[in-house]
Amino acid sequence: MSPREAVPDTGRASVLVVGDVMLDRYWFGEVERISPEAPVPVVKVERTEERLGGAANVARNIAALGARIALLSVVGTDEAGRAIERLLGEEGIESSLQRDPDLATTVKLRVLGRQQQLLRIDFENWPAHEVLRAKLAEFEAIMPRHDVVVLSDYGKGGLAHIARMIQTARALGKTVLVDPKGDDYARYAGATLLTPNRAELREVVGRWSNEADLAARAQRLRERLGVDALLVTRAEEGMTLFRAQGVVHEPTRAREVYDVSGAGDTVIATLAAMMAAGADIVSAMRFANRAAGVVVGKLGTAVAHLSDLETED
Repeated sequence: MSPREAVPDTGRASVLVVGDVMLDRYWFGEVERISPEAPVPVVKVERTEERLGGAANVARNIAALGARIALLSVVGTDEAGRAIERLLGEEGIESSLQRDPDLATTVKLRVLGRQQQLLRIDFENWPAHEVLRAKLAEFEAIMPRHDVVVLSDYGKGGLAHIARMIQTARALGKTVLVDPKGDDYARYAGATLLTPNRAELREVVGRWSNEADLAARAQRLRERLGVDALLVTRAEEGMTLFRAQGVVHEPTRAREVYDVSGAGDTVIATLAAMMAAGADIVSAMRFANRAAGVVVGKLGTAVAHLSDLETED
């Protein structure tokens, strides 16, 4: 990145995030012995943390970059749902959480011993169709007020109406960024940009033999879906942007990878904040690559701030 490539004024940017929220719980402790009941370590828990995950972490990252943010999602009427609402309030994030009494709010519980993850336990189920229809109606009401729409799909059922959301937003000229999930990308047709990681793209287009093969497969997918661009995050290989104008690659910026949890959230959040502030897609990708390099050097679902993007190598 050129030293003269200034970070856009994100204070005038407004982003709407819609998708699957979850609560990331961390239990930290010490491991000093093996259980006599089974060949597993015994963790003496010494402290716990709760962090926003999924679409809520995308919103948190956007807020950290100084943009105005609104979050629309579904939670249960349970303790985890209340914890997400409390954490969003602490971060100053405007949110509208549809309540489903039959939904267990998604929780990912990670047990760590000596800073190493030993176990993850997931609690989840799917929201009711009635709640999702209410969320769609609210999306259509508030979406016009925002510059960019982010649809964060974690495959938990909260984006059952994503095709209509994309169509509605694009009809109003909105930039729509999608973090995809699964192998049915037809539902994302017409979006501005998709941000699959390397494994997610491989699930859709198959294995590639070299860079030229990757480019051919990615461009065919992009054309078939009618999206402006695909941004493929490739871990230690950096990230690659595929557009009709050609291919742009950014090498990885991570000095030391400590934890990749939430790195994809940071990428799409930075793209959204930068593009909502007026940056072109290539510049936004460069800022997103820098932000990803920051967060993978931290434990858990971390965020990058504007000061991280302004610091040159």
